Amino acid sequence: MAGRPSSVGPLAGDSAVGPVVGPGSVDPLAWDSSVDPVVGDSSVGPVVGPGSVGPVVGGSAVGPAVGPVVGGSAVGSTVGPVVGQSGAEPVGGTSCVDPAVAGRHVRGAPPGVALAPSVATLRVAVRRALAGLPADGPVLVACSGGPDSLALAVATAFVTSRLGRRAALVTVDHGLQAGSAERAAAVADWAASVGFDPVEAVPVTVAGRPGGPEAAARQARYQALSDAARRYRASAVLLGHTRDDQAETVLLALARGAGPRGLAGMPARRDLAGVPLLRPLLDVTRAQTRDACAASGLTPWQDPHNTDPSYARARVRADVLPALVTALGEGVLDNLARTARLLAADTAALDDLAAAALATPPPPSDGAAVDRPPLRDGGGLSVVALAGLPGAVRSRVLHAWARELGAPPGALSHRHVDALDALVTAWRGQGATALPGGVRVGRRGGRLLPVG
Repeated sequence: MAGRPSSVGPLAGDSAVGPVVGPGSVDPLAWDSSVDPVVGDSSVGPVVGPGSVGPVVGGSAVGPAVGPVVGGSAVGSTVGPVVGQSGAEPVGGTSCVDPAVAGRHVRGAPPGVALAPSVATLRVAVRRALAGLPADGPVLVACSGGPDSLALAVATAFVTSRLGRRAALVTVDHGLQAGSAERAAAVADWAASVGFDPVEAVPVTVAGRPGGPEAAARQARYQALSDAARRYRASAVLLGHTRDDQAETVLLALARGAGPRGLAGMPARRDLAGVPLLRPLLDVTRAQTRDACAASGLTPWQDPHNTDPSYARARVRADVLPALVTALGEGVLDNLARTARLLAADTAALDDLAAAALATPPPPSDGAAVDRPPLRDGGGLSVVALAGLPGAVRSRVLHAWARELGAPPGALSHRHVDALDALVTAWRGQGATALPGGVRVGRRGGRLLPVG
């Protein structure tokens, strides 16, 4: 077996891992960048078993019958109740676990069993996502109790314990199913039992929010996460969306006729009320999260909304993606996710250009000549300056300016932006354009201005 001369076993944090793990190698970040599973001792035999020292969990040497580490400490052969699923973003039903699994336990890996590749993959993904984050607040995991968010929670507990960081967890009860409060409580109890602190189950009201049931549930969920992040002064919020979720998002955006922003899918990182919202698992498959749960002895909750054909995403998941894989091969999912990454980079560059254009200072008061007409002009935008921008930049400028005027971002569509653009590029003396939120914009004296 390849390894250090001192005979480090296959569970070590070495990139040269024996065939027990598989034909490839396990990234050392799955354990630690510098510490072997025996914490400084390099004399472990090639196979972990009776009489030898097991893998490092939580930063300490643990015997062969010890289970996985969650929350920074070595957990014994039994760990508290098991919990459920993240679900796809728009579908997400009740974020909780089935009380029927509350009595099941997580058992430790038997002697001689190597770290599952899926578990290693998730740990590496989480560690990389946390790199560079400030250490003055907890990492807040959003966990519904399903396979994706449960696998994320377990990986985060392990990684944060090795990094000396705190980890908190929030589960959101949408109240959309019978027994949702009990399942949310089961998730919270499990999280507290494995070392997350603080832990909170947050009930939300979905009814009465704008949009359909998926959009309303998503809005309620993100509001709850934003509020929790502020309460706990979190350094980041982690979500469990996977590569499969990203592929579904791209297909749904295509079906809606979305532009580059929609086709860019879910960003790996964005701002949520001043806190970074991270999706560490966008390069991880749904099969890997399920395998990681199984390897950790966890039984996730399966949200029935994720298989309910009344939801578009559930239909894409059950029918469209399998058909694409059958017709085009397994690589189609990776290709859809890669398309999202490429478009996200292009969209970010165009957004930067639009922001720079909007930041152009007004003309100097002394009447001095300028290289180009300023965009902002007397509380409005110069038509001449707008006409001189590339179309992709101009549409972003108009979208951002409409938001400045008070148009709600969620209600502002491409049709509204097209109508504003027509005031610049297809001017025929038309009247003011009505935007969401009661905002009206007209063309007056060579400028676009808010009008009463």
